[in-house]
Amino acid sequence: MKACFTFLVIAVAGLNCLAGTVRVATYNVENYLDQPTESRKQVKSAAAKAKVREAIRTLNPDVLALEEMGTTNALLELRASLKAEGCDFPYWEHVQGFDTNIHIAVLSKLPFASRTPHTNDSFLLDGRRFRVSRGFAEVEIQADKNNTFTLIAAHLKSRRPVPNADESQLRLEEAKILREIVDAHLTKDPTAKIVLLGDFNDVRSTDSTKAVIGRGKYKLTDTRPAERNGDNLPNEISRYDPRNVTWTHYYGLEDSYSRIDYIMASPAMSRTWLPKETYILAIPNWGSGSDHRPITAAFELGEN
Repeated sequence: MKACFTFLVIAVAGLNCLAGTVRVATYNVENYLDQPTESRKQVKSAAAKAKVREAIRTLNPDVLALEEMGTTNALLELRASLKAEGCDFPYWEHVQGFDTNIHIAVLSKLPFASRTPHTNDSFLLDGRRFRVSRGFAEVEIQADKNNTFTLIAAHLKSRRPVPNADESQLRLEEAKILREIVDAHLTKDPTAKIVLLGDFNDVRSTDSTKAVIGRGKYKLTDTRPAERNGDNLPNEISRYDPRNVTWTHYYGLEDSYSRIDYIMASPAMSRTWLPKETYILAIPNWGSGSDHRPITAAFELGEN
Protein backbone atom coordinates (compact mmCIF):
# COMPACT_ATOMS: atom_id res chain seq x y z
CA MET A 1 0.00 0.00 0.00
CA LYS A 2 2.82 2.37 0.82
CA ALA A 3 4.39 1.83 -2.61
CA CYS A 4 1.04 2.56 -4.24
CA PHE A 5 0.68 5.83 -2.38
CA THR A 6 4.30 6.84 -3.00
CA PHE A 7 3.97 6.43 -6.75
CA LEU A 8 0.76 8.47 -6.71
CA VAL A 9 2.60 11.39 -5.13
CA ILE A 10 5.37 11.16 -7.71
CA ALA A 11 2.95 10.84 -10.64
CA VAL A 12 0.66 13.69 -9.70
CA ALA A 13 3.26 16.09 -8.36
CA GLY A 14 5.94 15.32 -10.90
CA LEU A 15 4.78 15.36 -14.50
CA ASN A 16 7.93 17.38 -15.14
CA CYS A 17 9.94 14.31 -14.11
CA LEU A 18 10.55 11.20 -16.15
CA ALA A 19 7.59 8.87 -16.16
CA GLY A 20 9.93 5.89 -15.93
CA THR A 21 8.20 2.53 -15.79
CA VAL A 22 4.48 2.62 -16.51
CA ARG A 23 2.49 -0.48 -15.61
CA VAL A 24 -0.81 -1.29 -17.27
CA ALA A 25 -3.14 -4.12 -16.31
CA THR A 26 -6.43 -5.66 -17.32
CA TYR A 27 -8.86 -7.57 -15.12
CA ASN A 28 -12.27 -9.07 -15.86
CA VAL A 29 -13.88 -8.70 -12.45
CA GLU A 30 -16.82 -11.04 -13.19
CA ASN A 31 -20.10 -9.24 -12.66
CA TYR A 32 -18.93 -6.48 -10.34
CA LEU A 33 -22.54 -5.43 -9.77
CA ASP A 34 -24.00 -3.35 -6.98
CA GLN A 35 -27.56 -4.17 -8.04
CA PRO A 36 -29.20 -6.97 -10.05
CA THR A 37 -29.74 -6.45 -13.77
CA GLU A 38 -32.13 -7.95 -16.27
CA SER A 39 -29.85 -10.87 -17.12
CA ARG A 40 -27.43 -10.91 -14.15
CA LYS A 41 -29.22 -11.28 -10.85
CA GLN A 42 -26.44 -11.69 -8.29
CA VAL A 43 -24.57 -8.70 -6.90
CA LYS A 44 -20.87 -8.96 -6.02
CA SER A 45 -20.37 -10.21 -2.47
CA ALA A 46 -18.20 -8.37 0.05
CA ALA A 47 -15.74 -11.29 0.07
CA ALA A 48 -15.46 -11.29 -3.72
CA LYS A 49 -14.92 -7.53 -3.76
CA ALA A 50 -12.18 -7.86 -1.15
CA LYS A 51 -10.35 -10.46 -3.27
CA VAL A 52 -10.63 -8.21 -6.34
CA ARG A 53 -9.11 -5.33 -4.36
CA GLU A 54 -6.35 -7.60 -3.05
CA ALA A 55 -5.42 -8.55 -6.61
CA ILE A 56 -5.37 -4.92 -7.74
CA ARG A 57 -3.29 -3.79 -4.78
CA THR A 58 -0.82 -6.62 -5.37
CA LEU A 59 -0.41 -5.70 -9.03
CA ASN A 60 -0.26 -1.99 -8.20
CA PRO A 61 -0.77 -0.82 -11.81
CA ASP A 62 -0.62 2.77 -12.98
CA VAL A 63 -3.49 2.19 -15.41
CA LEU A 64 -6.09 -0.56 -15.01
CA ALA A 65 -8.71 -1.69 -17.53
CA LEU A 66 -11.74 -3.46 -16.06
CA GLU A 67 -14.25 -5.71 -17.80
CA GLU A 68 -17.66 -6.83 -16.48
CA MET A 69 -17.93 -3.70 -14.36
CA GLY A 70 -21.42 -2.72 -13.24
CA THR A 71 -22.80 0.80 -13.09
CA THR A 72 -20.81 3.97 -12.53
CA ASN A 73 -21.75 3.66 -8.86
CA ALA A 74 -20.16 0.20 -8.72
CA LEU A 75 -16.96 1.57 -10.25
CA LEU A 76 -16.85 4.49 -7.83
CA GLU A 77 -17.40 2.13 -4.90
CA LEU A 78 -14.41 0.04 -6.01
CA ARG A 79 -12.33 3.17 -6.53
CA ALA A 80 -13.23 4.55 -3.09
CA SER A 81 -12.55 1.21 -1.39
CA LEU A 82 -9.13 0.99 -3.02
CA LYS A 83 -8.33 4.55 -1.96
CA ALA A 84 -9.28 3.73 1.63
CA GLU A 85 -6.76 0.89 1.46
CA GLY A 86 -3.99 3.19 0.25
CA CYS A 87 -4.24 2.72 -3.53
CA ASP A 88 -5.71 5.80 -5.15
CA PHE A 89 -6.74 6.13 -8.80
CA PRO A 90 -7.68 9.81 -9.26
CA TYR A 91 -8.78 9.39 -12.89
CA TRP A 92 -11.49 7.09 -14.21
CA GLU A 93 -13.55 6.31 -17.28
CA HIS A 94 -16.76 4.25 -17.55
CA VAL A 95 -18.06 3.19 -20.97
CA GLN A 96 -21.57 1.84 -21.51
CA GLY A 97 -22.21 0.14 -24.83
CA PHE A 98 -25.27 -1.66 -26.14
CA ASP A 99 -25.15 -4.16 -23.26
CA THR A 100 -26.90 -2.55 -20.30
CA ASN A 101 -25.66 -5.12 -17.76
CA ILE A 102 -21.86 -5.01 -17.75
CA HIS A 103 -19.41 -2.39 -18.93
CA ILE A 104 -15.78 -1.47 -19.55
CA ALA A 105 -13.96 0.91 -17.23
CA VAL A 106 -10.50 2.38 -16.72
CA LEU A 107 -8.86 3.48 -13.47
CA SER A 108 -5.66 5.51 -13.67
CA LYS A 109 -3.08 7.19 -11.47
CA LEU A 110 -1.94 9.19 -14.49
CA PRO A 111 -4.13 11.90 -16.02
CA PHE A 112 -6.10 11.54 -19.24
CA ALA A 113 -5.11 13.85 -22.07
CA SER A 114 -8.28 12.83 -23.94
CA ARG A 115 -11.17 10.37 -23.88
CA THR A 116 -12.77 8.78 -26.95
CA PRO A 117 -15.41 6.22 -25.94
CA HIS A 118 -16.68 3.97 -28.72
CA THR A 119 -20.32 3.15 -27.97
CA ASN A 120 -22.22 3.13 -31.27
CA ASP A 121 -20.19 0.92 -33.63
CA SER A 122 -22.25 -1.61 -35.58
CA PHE A 123 -21.88 -4.19 -38.35
CA LEU A 124 -23.93 -6.28 -40.76
CA LEU A 125 -23.98 -10.07 -40.42
CA ASP A 126 -26.20 -12.24 -42.64
CA GLY A 127 -28.28 -9.21 -43.54
CA ARG A 128 -28.88 -8.17 -39.93
CA ARG A 129 -27.34 -5.23 -38.13
CA PHE A 130 -25.67 -5.77 -34.76
CA ARG A 131 -23.99 -3.35 -32.39
CA VAL A 132 -20.71 -3.92 -30.60
CA SER A 133 -22.06 -5.17 -27.30
CA ARG A 134 -19.77 -3.56 -24.73
CA GLY A 135 -18.22 -0.83 -26.84
CA PHE A 136 -14.55 0.11 -26.42
CA ALA A 137 -12.85 2.47 -23.99
CA GLU A 138 -10.14 4.68 -25.44
CA VAL A 139 -8.11 7.12 -23.35
CA GLU A 140 -4.92 8.99 -24.02
CA ILE A 141 -2.66 8.73 -20.97
CA GLN A 142 -0.32 11.59 -20.03
CA ALA A 143 2.74 9.65 -18.89
CA ASP A 144 4.78 12.82 -18.43
CA LYS A 145 4.77 16.33 -19.85
CA ASN A 146 6.13 15.17 -23.23
CA ASN A 147 4.89 11.58 -23.42
CA THR A 148 1.46 10.15 -24.00
CA PHE A 149 0.19 6.77 -25.07
CA THR A 150 -3.23 5.54 -26.14
CA LEU A 151 -4.91 2.79 -24.15
CA ILE A 152 -7.82 0.93 -25.78
CA ALA A 153 -9.79 -1.54 -23.65
CA ALA A 154 -12.14 -4.16 -25.09
CA HIS A 155 -14.44 -6.98 -24.02
CA LEU A 156 -15.41 -8.97 -27.10
CA LYS A 157 -18.48 -11.18 -27.47
CA SER A 158 -18.40 -14.23 -25.20
CA ARG A 159 -18.30 -17.81 -26.43
CA ARG A 160 -21.77 -18.47 -25.08
CA PRO A 161 -24.24 -19.33 -27.88
CA VAL A 162 -26.95 -16.80 -28.71
CA PRO A 163 -30.12 -17.43 -30.73
CA ASN A 164 -29.76 -14.71 -33.35
CA ALA A 165 -26.26 -15.38 -34.76
CA ASP A 166 -23.14 -17.50 -34.49
CA GLU A 167 -21.18 -16.30 -31.47
CA SER A 168 -17.79 -16.71 -33.16
CA GLN A 169 -18.92 -14.62 -36.14
CA LEU A 170 -20.20 -11.89 -33.82
CA ARG A 171 -16.87 -11.87 -31.99
CA LEU A 172 -14.96 -11.74 -35.27
CA GLU A 173 -16.95 -8.74 -36.51
CA GLU A 174 -16.37 -6.93 -33.21
CA ALA A 175 -12.66 -7.75 -33.50
CA LYS A 176 -12.54 -6.28 -37.01
CA ILE A 177 -14.00 -3.00 -35.77
CA LEU A 178 -11.53 -2.94 -32.89
CA ARG A 179 -8.70 -3.45 -35.35
CA GLU A 180 -10.03 -0.63 -37.55
CA ILE A 181 -9.72 1.73 -34.58
CA VAL A 182 -6.09 0.70 -34.13
CA ASP A 183 -5.36 1.00 -37.85
CA ALA A 184 -6.85 4.50 -37.96
CA HIS A 185 -4.34 5.59 -35.32
CA LEU A 186 -1.38 3.90 -37.02
CA THR A 187 -2.29 5.14 -40.49
CA LYS A 188 -2.34 8.67 -39.15
CA ASP A 189 0.87 8.18 -37.15
CA PRO A 190 2.90 4.96 -37.62
CA THR A 191 4.88 5.85 -34.48
CA ALA A 192 1.77 6.02 -32.29
CA LYS A 193 2.22 4.36 -28.91
CA ILE A 194 -0.84 2.15 -28.33
CA VAL A 195 -1.70 -0.46 -25.71
CA LEU A 196 -4.68 -2.64 -26.61
CA LEU A 197 -5.90 -4.85 -23.79
CA GLY A 198 -8.86 -6.65 -22.32
CA ASP A 199 -10.93 -9.82 -22.53
CA PHE A 200 -10.97 -10.99 -26.16
CA ASN A 201 -12.89 -14.16 -25.24
CA ASP A 202 -10.89 -16.52 -27.41
CA VAL A 203 -7.45 -18.08 -27.78
CA ARG A 204 -4.70 -16.66 -29.97
CA SER A 205 -5.12 -19.08 -32.89
CA THR A 206 -8.72 -18.04 -33.60
CA ASP A 207 -9.82 -15.73 -36.38
CA SER A 208 -11.05 -13.03 -34.00
CA THR A 209 -7.81 -12.79 -32.01
CA LYS A 210 -5.76 -12.91 -35.22
CA ALA A 211 -7.86 -10.04 -36.58
CA VAL A 212 -7.00 -7.94 -33.54
CA ILE A 213 -3.28 -8.71 -33.76
CA GLY A 214 -3.18 -7.88 -37.47
CA ARG A 215 -0.27 -8.48 -39.81
CA GLY A 216 2.50 -6.67 -41.62
CA LYS A 217 4.16 -3.49 -40.38
CA TYR A 218 1.29 -2.61 -38.03
CA LYS A 219 1.09 -6.04 -36.38
CA LEU A 220 0.65 -5.82 -32.61
CA THR A 221 2.99 -7.49 -30.15
CA ASP A 222 1.33 -9.99 -27.83
CA THR A 223 3.09 -9.48 -24.48
CA ARG A 224 1.91 -12.93 -23.28
CA PRO A 225 2.11 -12.50 -19.48
CA ALA A 226 2.93 -15.68 -17.55
CA GLU A 227 3.12 -16.77 -13.93
CA ARG A 228 6.30 -15.89 -12.05
CA ASN A 229 6.82 -19.48 -10.93
CA GLY A 230 10.40 -20.06 -12.05
CA ASP A 231 9.70 -21.41 -15.55
CA ASN A 232 12.47 -20.20 -17.85
CA LEU A 233 13.07 -22.86 -20.50
CA PRO A 234 12.22 -22.52 -24.18
CA ASN A 235 9.77 -24.88 -25.84
CA GLU A 236 11.41 -27.97 -27.35
CA ILE A 237 9.42 -27.17 -30.49
CA SER A 238 11.00 -23.89 -31.51
CA ARG A 239 8.01 -22.53 -33.43
CA TYR A 240 5.91 -22.60 -30.25
CA ASP A 241 6.01 -20.31 -27.24
CA PRO A 242 7.56 -21.54 -23.98
CA ARG A 243 5.40 -23.76 -21.81
CA ASN A 244 4.90 -21.04 -19.21
CA VAL A 245 1.65 -20.95 -17.25
CA THR A 246 -0.37 -18.29 -19.07
CA TRP A 247 -4.04 -19.19 -18.60
CA THR A 248 -6.27 -16.32 -17.53
CA HIS A 249 -9.79 -17.80 -17.37
CA TYR A 250 -11.49 -20.80 -15.80
CA TYR A 251 -14.66 -22.03 -17.53
CA GLY A 252 -16.59 -24.15 -15.04
CA LEU A 253 -18.95 -25.77 -17.55
CA GLU A 254 -16.02 -27.40 -19.36
CA ASP A 255 -13.62 -27.50 -16.38
CA SER A 256 -11.12 -25.81 -18.69
CA TYR A 257 -8.45 -23.12 -18.40
CA SER A 258 -7.50 -20.85 -21.31
CA ARG A 259 -5.71 -17.62 -22.18
CA ILE A 260 -8.33 -15.17 -23.40
CA ASP A 261 -7.14 -11.94 -21.75
CA TYR A 262 -4.42 -9.96 -23.52
CA ILE A 263 -2.15 -6.95 -23.41
CA MET A 264 -0.89 -5.99 -26.87
CA ALA A 265 1.36 -3.17 -28.01
CA SER A 266 1.81 -1.24 -31.25
CA PRO A 267 5.26 -1.36 -32.92
CA ALA A 268 6.44 1.88 -31.30
CA MET A 269 5.04 0.91 -27.89
CA SER A 270 6.56 -2.56 -28.09
CA ARG A 271 10.02 -1.01 -28.33
CA THR A 272 9.50 0.32 -24.78
CA TRP A 273 8.13 -2.98 -23.45
CA LEU A 274 9.75 -4.59 -20.39
CA PRO A 275 9.16 -8.36 -20.67
CA LYS A 276 10.62 -9.11 -17.24
CA GLU A 277 8.04 -6.80 -15.64
CA THR A 278 5.16 -8.47 -17.48
CA TYR A 279 3.31 -11.29 -15.73
CA ILE A 280 0.05 -12.91 -14.69
CA LEU A 281 -0.93 -12.63 -11.06
CA ALA A 282 -1.11 -15.91 -9.12
CA ILE A 283 -2.46 -15.53 -5.59
CA PRO A 284 -4.21 -17.99 -3.26
CA ASN A 285 -7.97 -18.31 -3.72
CA TRP A 286 -7.89 -16.05 -6.78
CA GLY A 287 -11.19 -17.57 -7.95
CA SER A 288 -13.16 -16.11 -5.05
CA GLY A 289 -12.84 -12.73 -6.75
CA SER A 290 -13.39 -13.59 -10.40
CA ASP A 291 -13.25 -16.42 -12.92
CA HIS A 292 -10.41 -14.46 -14.60
CA ARG A 293 -6.90 -13.70 -13.37
CA PRO A 294 -5.49 -10.20 -13.93
CA ILE A 295 -2.43 -9.60 -16.10
CA THR A 296 0.04 -6.72 -16.22
CA ALA A 297 2.71 -5.41 -18.59
CA ALA A 298 5.30 -2.69 -18.06
CA PHE A 299 6.75 -0.12 -20.46
CA GLU A 300 9.67 2.23 -20.06
CA LEU A 301 8.48 5.69 -21.03
CA GLY A 302 10.44 8.89 -20.43
CA GLU A 303 10.88 12.47 -21.45
CA ASN A 304 11.94 13.05 -25.06
